[in-house]
Amino acid sequence: MGNAMRGVVAFIPSERCQRFLVGDLKEMPLDRTLDLSSRQLRRLPVAACVFDELVKLYLSDNNLNSLPAELQRLKKLQLLALDFNCFEELPAAVVCELPNLKTLHLGYNQIESLPTELRGLEELRSIWLAGNQLAAFPPVLLEMHLLAVIDVDRNQIRVFPKLSHMQGLKLVIYDHNPCVNAPVVGEGARRVGRWADSADDTPEDDGSKAASETAADVAEVHPEEEHNI
Repeated sequence: MGNAMRGVVAFIPSERCQRFLVGDLKEMPLDRTLDLSSRQLRRLPVAACVFDELVKLYLSDNNLNSLPAELQRLKKLQLLALDFNCFEELPAAVVCELPNLKTLHLGYNQIESLPTELRGLEELRSIWLAGNQLAAFPPVLLEMHLLAVIDVDRNQIRVFPKLSHMQGLKLVIYDHNPCVNAPVVGEGARRVGRWADSADDTPEDDGSKAASETAADVAEVHPEEEHNI
């Protein structure tokens, strides 16, 4: 389907038209991965929620601002990509009912905060929140001690709390925030952002170079970003 036709159909909110954008969804993908990125979707067709064995669902680069309740059926889902959409808040009633979710991509939306229900995702290990509207570090993340990767790059966070109590933390990306300190992390955790090379959270004159130096490390931790968006 041509891009021009997709653009026209995308503005018609009916289930039939939205299904037209995603094509034939009759069979479970063999790799248990469904990629519906860049389809100009304004709503996710319920037909995409019938594969209860699905492990990865990519919905990146669409026009979504909500998710159907039927998505809760995907209890085996481990990766959900919602980046580059129009979400103003996390659809907690759906996402927080996915007990096996390990990786959650929420970057480049319009999210200002995260709900406390997120702490119920006990298997979650990485959360990607770059390019949102966060004015403060989400308090709920402080309760999720097993998170390995936290990305809050390109937000509006001024003050970072201590993260040294988070035993599972391996990487925190906080660059491009108007922050006055760096987050304090535990031994073995990497920081990417201003003052990342400091021994503590005290500002230094030339400590804003870590992001470029550790780009390769970030790619290794986040291989899922290679999907098409």
